Amino acid sequence: MDLGTGKDLGEYGEIPVHMIDVCPAGSKYNLFGYLRDARAAIDGIRSRGRRPVVCGGTGLYVESLINGLELPQVPENTALRQSLRGKTLEELTGILAGMKTLHNVTDVDSPARAIRAIEIQTYYLEHPEAATRTVPHPDVNARIIGVAIGRDERRARISRRLRDRLDEGMVGEVERLLASGIAPDDLIYYGLEYKYLTLYVTGRISRQAMESELETAIHQFAKRQMTWFRGMERRGHRIFWIDHDDDNFVEKALEYCQ
Repeated sequence: MDLGTGKDLGEYGEIPVHMIDVCPAGSKYNLFGYLRDARAAIDGIRSRGRRPVVCGGTGLYVESLINGLELPQVPENTALRQSLRGKTLEELTGILAGMKTLHNVTDVDSPARAIRAIEIQTYYLEHPEAATRTVPHPDVNARIIGVAIGRDERRARISRRLRDRLDEGMVGEVERLLASGIAPDDLIYYGLEYKYLTLYVTGRISRQAMESELETAIHQFAKRQMTWFRGMERRGHRIFWIDHDDDNFVEKALEYCQ
């Protein structure tokens, strides 16, 4: 899962990179796993006298890490899953919306994600002490650097990056993953690239629809990311924004982190 996840390993040079290839393709990674693994990586980096840099990704994950959020490991509810099997995504979304406010729309990006979200919310309803757990150890020393880029330039870069990855063989990557035995629904679960590419490779949508719908979905995701970061600022997190083309980007970021 190299191209579809945008690992870009060649760009890091000699900088040690963590949190890549932490689980096999097809695994249903989630916020619980991320917090567990990110904290282990951060503790290891700090134990060596280095400063960890948490870069990119979903705003929910980054903010949860900074806030020191702790989550219970929600077990699989076989009976609940069986009762939800066969329901449409719209039906599942309605069920979840009746249980909580849908802030994170990726919860309902696919039936599998929606079912897992319902499973987690059901667990919280049955175990209210887990849902109301207070933040234990917020990382108050975190400094948040934001990359400021205009809407038009951001959209152009997203579209160009998508075309480049398609040219580099992203469709073939999905074909190989499916040929290795990973179920189509397990790839669709990831959303965005893997969702639309799998739908195309399995013959459910055309090549034209795949490219068009995927491009739109990525633009929408980027917009939601910016909305989340603005929400973080309203919730009291200061974000130090630096223009993406600033020649002194690194120097300014380091100055803010002193």
